[in-house]
Amino acid sequence: MTDRPPRSGLAAVSTALLAMSRHLEVRDVLKTITASARELLDAEYAALGVPDDHGGFAQFVVDGVGEDQWKAIGPLPRQHGVLAAMLQDARPQRLADVRTDPRFGGWPAAHPELSDFLGMPIRDGDETIGALFLANKRCTAPERSGCGFTAEDEELLGILAQHAAIALANARLHERSRELTIAEERSRLAHELHDAVSQKLFSLRLTAQAAAALVDRDPVRAKDELQQVAVLAAEAADELRAAVVELRPAALDEDGLVHTLRTQIQVLDRAHTARVTFDSCGIRALPAAQEEALLRVAQEALHNALRHSGAGRVAVSLARRGQGAVLSVTDDGSGFDPRTVRRAGRHLGLVSMRDRAGGVGGRLTVQSRPGKGTTIEMEVPGG
Repeated sequence: MTDRPPRSGLAAVSTALLAMSRHLEVRDVLKTITASARELLDAEYAALGVPDDHGGFAQFVVDGVGEDQWKAIGPLPRQHGVLAAMLQDARPQRLADVRTDPRFGGWPAAHPELSDFLGMPIRDGDETIGALFLANKRCTAPERSGCGFTAEDEELLGILAQHAAIALANARLHERSRELTIAEERSRLAHELHDAVSQKLFSLRLTAQAAAALVDRDPVRAKDELQQVAVLAAEAADELRAAVVELRPAALDEDGLVHTLRTQIQVLDRAHTARVTFDSCGIRALPAAQEEALLRVAQEALHNALRHSGAGRVAVSLARRGQGAVLSVTDDGSGFDPRTVRRAGRHLGLVSMRDRAGGVGGRLTVQSRPGKGTTIEMEVPGG
């Protein structure tokens, strides 16, 4: 039986658990777990992988690796070697040197050099929902060399993993509840749209038919019917406009563009095998119409990248430019030839995106080449 961690160790565990409990978004929880584990065990590197059903990772969060180095490493790892061990037999893996393990299969050229290794599965009941990986234990005592992770480290990480499972399950429930609320609200609006607008359009059609029947034999009555057509058309337009305004994402009004985009991108990153990232810089509140247009263009561009391009990475950025802002969505997918813009425009919704940009005084630019990915940029002037 191992000794209990000292009071300072218990305080560190308590701090880590409190940090995990503060977040409700899955991506934030994953990042906090990873950073907490690295700090708690004084490791140089930490990672947390959430497996998918296709031999890869739905999400893979790292701590201790810079953004440039992470980009240079390349695609997310597959479930193989030591990484797969904890997902398959759900046992901790503590190794003096991961490079000498028979399951070790190497890593990309830009990958940091790892030696001592500690891995811990994250379990929710009988299901392994993730795995924590730590590497390169820092030696606090100068006289110690190759200190590696200890049994006490393994015990601490096990405690952290148990609470990480709870925090991750709670975050997933929160996001699922939010998604269901959004779906229910859209269903309600669809019914209201049908009841309000379709009835007006039906009346409009009948009145127009009556006017057409009267135009020859009773022009005066036909004129009255046509005036009624104009009234019904105006009412239908008002009903439709009200429904569209209500369809504007509630989160956009409540949380603003940056938070809404970040939340939606986190959901997409979890739902797709491609790595989807978001970065924002210096953004301030924009006119409501511009924020909605930027959000809709981002959604359309993300849909194209994730559904049609075969991208492995999609980067979304939103930055201040003068009094306005510029949105950029870049993927490393199949790309296309902009010279075929008519065909591509219909297929990828480029016409709709340009209309949205132009409707708020902005402009849309598209850069793409076959096999070289695509960048869609939308700039708005602010207000």
